[in-house]
Amino acid sequence: MQQQNWLITGVSSGLGRAFAQAALDAGHTVVGTVRSTKDLGDFEALKPGHAHARVLDVTDDAAVPRVIDEVERSVGPLDVVIANAGYGLEGVFEETPLAEVRRQFEVNVFGAMATLQAALPHMRRRRRGHLMAVTSMGGLMAVPGMSAYCGSKFALEGVLEALGKEVAQFGIHVTAIEPGSFRTDWAGRSMTRADRTIEDYDELFAPIRDARQKASGNQLGNPAKAGEAVVHIASLAEPPHHLVLGSDALRLVNAARTAVDADIRTWDELSRTTDFVQGAQL
Repeated sequence: MQQQNWLITGVSSGLGRAFAQAALDAGHTVVGTVRSTKDLGDFEALKPGHAHARVLDVTDDAAVPRVIDEVERSVGPLDVVIANAGYGLEGVFEETPLAEVRRQFEVNVFGAMATLQAALPHMRRRRRGHLMAVTSMGGLMAVPGMSAYCGSKFALEGVLEALGKEVAQFGIHVTAIEPGSFRTDWAGRSMTRADRTIEDYDELFAPIRDARQKASGNQLGNPAKAGEAVVHIASLAEPPHHLVLGSDALRLVNAARTAVDADIRTWDELSRTTDFVQGAQL
């Protein structure tokens, strides 16, 4: 496998760390972004000389291109960039403050967009590269109590699909990584939870919240295997546009897409009634 230079945001823990470790194990050089200086040495100790850390807040629009430009100069041309930094916001839609929703989108959507935008000019000039972003199975299906999170991931899915069609002409690949439930701290300490305030939702949501908290640390997905899968597709001449990770994600995403297809078929006749009878006027 040809040695590559990778940049991954959010490598302090979770899937970001797993992706980085797998890439390092495969012989690649990895620049990982962290939120605080105390995490710099910890990441670089994974493989001295090949693991490089940078402090970065992906919501700082000025800092993101500055860091990526510096990495291009000091480490080398980036072959793979993964916009991984993000977090979960749990809460019933009616109970979730809009300020929290905006913060969710700032990190999960705009932070990812800033990362990919900053890397794109370099890859476009070289006419090669692979841009990835971690969405979620929650970017292709939705569950009660995760409206803000799923909304942010659905939005990112749309960005990536359009981006992929724009940059294919330059030899640049775009992949949405859609993990299911992995054994990380995403659903534990790392998750932000809106306060419960409306009793009407207790019967529906209380069991969901309790089950998610109890499952934290015992999820089906193996982060190391997710890392191996991502490293594998980065080596392919024609990588996928979508990479669903985990059997739970496959099951839930397939069920959600089947439900959407059923609605489209059921209401096909009504959908067609909204055209002008005389057709498009060219």
